[in-house]
Parts: sequence; structure tokens; C-alpha cells
Amino acid sequence: MPVKIFVPIDAAALSVGAEGVAQAILREAQARGVAIELVRNGSRGMLWLEPLVEVETAAGRIAYGPVAVRDVAGLFEAGFLSDGAHALRLGVTEELDWMKRQQRLTFARIGVIDPLSLADYRAHGGLAGLKAALAMTGGAIVETVKASGLRGRGGAGFPTGIKWKTVHDAQAEQKYIVCNADEGDSGTFADRMLMEGDPFLLIEGMAIAAVAVGATKGFIYLRSEYPHAHRTLQRAILKAENAGILGDSVLDTGHAFHLEVRLGAGAYICGEETSLLESLEGKRALVRAKPPLPALQGLFGKPTVVNNVLSFAAVPWILQHGAKAYADYGMGRSRGTLPVQLGGNVRRGGLIELAFGISLREIIEDMGGGTLSGRPIRAVQVGGPLGAYLTAGQLDVVMDYEALASMKAMLGHGGIVVFDDTVDMARQARFAFEFCAKESCGKCTPCRIGAVRGVEVMDRIIAGTERPKNMAVLRDLNRLMTDASLCAMGGLTPMPVMSALNHFSEDFDRPLPALAAE
Repeated sequence: MPVKIFVPIDAAALSVGAEGVAQAILREAQARGVAIELVRNGSRGMLWLEPLVEVETAAGRIAYGPVAVRDVAGLFEAGFLSDGAHALRLGVTEELDWMKRQQRLTFARIGVIDPLSLADYRAHGGLAGLKAALAMTGGAIVETVKASGLRGRGGAGFPTGIKWKTVHDAQAEQKYIVCNADEGDSGTFADRMLMEGDPFLLIEGMAIAAVAVGATKGFIYLRSEYPHAHRTLQRAILKAENAGILGDSVLDTGHAFHLEVRLGAGAYICGEETSLLESLEGKRALVRAKPPLPALQGLFGKPTVVNNVLSFAAVPWILQHGAKAYADYGMGRSRGTLPVQLGGNVRRGGLIELAFGISLREIIEDMGGGTLSGRPIRAVQVGGPLGAYLTAGQLDVVMDYEALASMKAMLGHGGIVVFDDTVDMARQARFAFEFCAKESCGKCTPCRIGAVRGVEVMDRIIAGTERPKNMAVLRDLNRLMTDASLCAMGGLTPMPVMSALNHFSEDFDRPLPALAAE
């Protein structure tokens, strides 16, 4: 019987040579006359170990990594197909500390299954949530999602069940389900990993939403920078249609739901739901004023559920296991689990799914191993490029929406970026303005003009030009952008700027370098 070998086809693994490793394994097996079955799985999330190769044995799947093409012959020589000793052997994958410490609900299958095998998906619990939903009324599904405490994982943290109920209760001949897969925050990659590693989960979650609110059409709005996810989703949707999971009658129940993928054009602002809807309609991606809410007048003016990839992907587990089982994870008003994306200057970066309530320090120091440079941590940005910078003394804050908000920070999409003591926080503040100036949709003046003025003010401060006066202008500009911007793009840009200014004020008052003697 062929030995199963798993080599990830995830974009992160491909970027460090996984395709070459996979081909080398096939060649080596053929040359040795060894029967193997090569499975291209998703990534387990231990990105510092990619390409991670796993071999299925009676004792479980044994991990080896990071594996380079030059290592393949040696692995075969060492008898890795039968758990032979080798310097790259890590042990049983599920027993590795990084894996054992997690609570994987949404990411339970990722790295385990062939992403495009429906048989594999079903064998690991796939479609159980959809089948449970199809036996319920739409109102009952909505109440289950509400009771679970699930909040939008895209950043805003709005209760998912309330949004669904609004669309459920709206009277309209046509309703839509829209997935915001425009994952643009720096330091975030959970959406991509899920779409590449378990695409049927997203499809199932969106189908459940459609049944719940009475929608018959859905769109996945995907960022154009994700070609691997695009190909995987397209193939998964076709397979789901052929299997009757999508189409005129979902699993032969009479509920129609058709799904398409639409590629964005690379605009960060399309992560904002109304701008995304404008783009889907074929218009320039400008932010809409609210009200009306998209739940009442969304895509083409119809009631629309707009949720993030991780929000939809959490729903099948909730329907399969029950609202209470999900709500038993987490703390306070933050229930369930959060896929944390750890990056920047960190020794062990990657994807970690944990119940809300773990501290930032545990994530960075225990699981991340501290900085890659070995230097002290100075700042940590949580929540993407518009998130606050926290100091090394604030790392005991727990991952919870309200706990971070009390510190004038935000959880966002769960991205964590670590900086050591060489970072210049005044330049980081300048970057926030520069980013906003480039990515603003331009509809409102506070964001469009304020970000440009912000770069100019920061340049004067860094250059030492009338610093006290320019600091006063900086604070005033931040208040204006916070209070008057139309959406969170301009409204949140001051968050990283003010956190840098308040926590690292010494960087805004650095002595200028002495001029070289003539």
C-alpha cells in the first residue's frame, strides 16, 4: 500500500520551495521503486518550518522540516517513510508544542486534508453544519449564530447573528451573501490560508448564511494578489456545484444558492464593506455613507450579508456542535476562537488559533519565541496597519475586543507584528499617514487631505523644524481625522500615530545628527 506523504501547496510554503521539494520526492520515490501517494495539503501554520513534509505512519503523521530539495535523498536514505531517524525529524505533528497549545475549531482540517477532495472534507466532518442548518428554519439558524456570540472576525467585531437577523427580517425578492476576502492588512494571512487549505469550509459557511436569510446568490470578493487562492476557490466551487452543494437545490432541499468569485483590483479600501459593494457593482470603490446599512440596502440596493472569510468559516462548526459549545470558548463578550497571525521580528511566526483570553505576551514570547534578532521587544502592532502600537510593558493585555479597546487599541483581523528596539517610531507614525494617503478612496476631505498633511507634518518633526508647533498641529490633525472621516480608513489612521506619539515620545524629539565638518 502506498505511503502517504504530505507537502503543502499553500502560497507561503510554495514561496520557500515546496513545489521543488514535492517534485524531488516524486523523482526519488520513482528512482527507488517506492510506492507513495503525494498529497498537497494546506499549511499547518508553522511558517518557520516550511516546507514541512509529513509522512503517515501507524503512530501518526511524522513531521520533517524545513525540508529543502537537497535534503530529499537523505530522508529516503534514513528511511523516513517508516519513521526513520533524521536531523529534520520533528515528531508527531499533532504532538508538537505549537499544535498542542491551540484550540483549532476553524482551522481543524487545514494541513490535514487535501483541500480539493470532497471525500476528505466529508470524512473530517465537512457538511455536517450545513446538513444541520437545512433541517432548521432560517430564524432558528440565526438564533443559533446569535447565541454562539460569534462576532465579525474581519476587524469591526460586530455580532454576526444580529447582522444576519437584519437581513433575515428584511422583505425583498432578492438577497445576497458577500464574503469580504480582500485581506489587505499587513501581517495578516489567515483568510488566504483558509481559502487555500480548506475552501469547502468557506463555501459551506456561506451556504448556511444563504439558507438562514433566504439569499440565493453569493459572491466572494477576493484580492487580486491571491492567485493561488483564486484557482483553488474556482475549482472548489465547480466541485461543489457538481456534488449538489451549490446550485438550484442545495443538497436536494430546494434551497437555491449560486456562488461566484470576483477579483478586486488591489485597493486596500475595498476591505471596507460599502466600498467593496461599489466595486462589485462595477463602480469606482468609494465609501458609501451609512445609513442605509448594507444589511438593508447592500449589493444592487438589496439586503446583503457582508462578512469576512473567518466569520463565515466559523459558522459550520457552530451549527454542527451547537452555540453553547462555541460560546464556552473565550471570555466576556469575545466568544469562540481567534486565528492569530504572528509576524514581524519574531522567531516563530505563523498562524495560531486560540480561544480569546490568552495574553499578547504568551503569544509572542511563549509561542513566538521572542524576536528573531534576539534584541528586546520595543513595540507590537496589533490589528493591521491602522492598529495601535503597544509597548513591551503592555504585553500582558489579553486578546479580547474590550480589553484592547480600553487601551485605545484594537484587535482587528488578529494580525500581530513585532518590532525590536531598533525601530524608529516616529517613522512608523509617518508610515501610517503615507499608507492612508496612498490607499484613501478620496471621497472625504479629512482622509484624502489629512493624510497628505500628516506626512508633511511628520517630515517637519523628523527634520526638527519648529517641533513644538508641528506637534500641536499633529495632535489637532489627528482629532480632525478621527472625528470627521467618513469611514474607518481615515478615522483609524490616527490610532497608530497617537499610540506611537504617546508611548514613544522620545522618538519624536530625537537630536538631529551633527553636520559634518567642512
